Amino acid sequence: MAEQDIKKGLDGVVVDYTSVSKVNPDTNSLLYRGYPVQELAARCRFEEVAYLLWNGELPTDEQLAEFSSRERAGRALDPVVKQVIDALPVTSHPMDVCRTAASVMGARHPLAEDSSREANMAKAVDLFAAMPAVVAYDQRRRHAAGGRIEPVAPRDELDYSANFLWMTFGEEQVPEVVDAFNVSMILYAEHSFNASTFTARVITSTLSDLHSAVTGAIGALKGALHGGANEAVMHTFDEIGIRPEESLEEAAARAKGWMEEALAQKKKVMGFGHRVYKHGDSRVPTMKAALDKMIAHYGRPELLGLYNGLESAMDEAKGIKPNLDYPTGPTYHLMGFDTPTFTPLFVASRITGWTAHIMEQLEANSLIRPLSEYNGVEERHLP
Repeated sequence: MAEQDIKKGLDGVVVDYTSVSKVNPDTNSLLYRGYPVQELAARCRFEEVAYLLWNGELPTDEQLAEFSSRERAGRALDPVVKQVIDALPVTSHPMDVCRTAASVMGARHPLAEDSSREANMAKAVDLFAAMPAVVAYDQRRRHAAGGRIEPVAPRDELDYSANFLWMTFGEEQVPEVVDAFNVSMILYAEHSFNASTFTARVITSTLSDLHSAVTGAIGALKGALHGGANEAVMHTFDEIGIRPEESLEEAAARAKGWMEEALAQKKKVMGFGHRVYKHGDSRVPTMKAALDKMIAHYGRPELLGLYNGLESAMDEAKGIKPNLDYPTGPTYHLMGFDTPTFTPLFVASRITGWTAHIMEQLEANSLIRPLSEYNGVEERHLP
């Protein structure tokens, strides 16, 4: 029998059509519904991009006002969800909290068993509105030192990004920080058939519900080879050692030496390379510009030194460019987010892309069920 051509990891396999996003090979740009993501990040609020991913077009002023009102009405942390979060140990990973919260929200949703487009759109908006409170409260409870802490109440006059930061830190952030956070949310929102999105589409193809698909996607995103890479970037910085008193040049030299030794030992260094981009992740320049502004705002040039040292050493040795996780990790660190919270921030953003794909999958559904090539023992029988 002819040997099968096995596509490990489905590498290079085109399994379906999508109109949600693509990488334009001519410009190396990631496009959301045709718009280059760097243009959206420069000119739009995250709410507008969420609307675009779900509806195919950017909202009019009237549509945005209606959508924003709907989102702001759903921001408060459900007391039952809070009770479930409180029952989880603070030693559990924040991604476990997000996964559990998404499942609880699904079980409690009044449209839980309705998979019409209208119902799924309502559920998508509800998840989009509610997940920031989950992420924010979970970080705050981990700093409570065993004491009781209440969620920070949302503020209706703040947009999505400003309110997210408010609920996390209990302080209104300056526009520079809000803008950088907004950029990160837009850049993380969608990326075609990545591992977690494909997980969501597989679950959806069985005609399971939207919250089940999102819960599965969160599980996929937790992995270090997917969403967890932004956490791994900061672990690398921590291993090298973050020294605020250090100059940019001193930090860069130490980071470069660390990378050279790591590569000589064939260590896997996260934050570099991408299966889709062969000439560098097109999202990185936009996020790096946001990181540069945060470094200037907080007066932390040593972080830029670590960033530059690692990047230059990897480029010189392997010619491998950074991916989006590389500048995002230190950006979130500067804002005050705990490293384990980085991937839940990714969840809050990617809910938009996941749910856009869930609804698209249902529009022309076919059960996703690939084949495998058996390589175990041949047929045998009990004696």
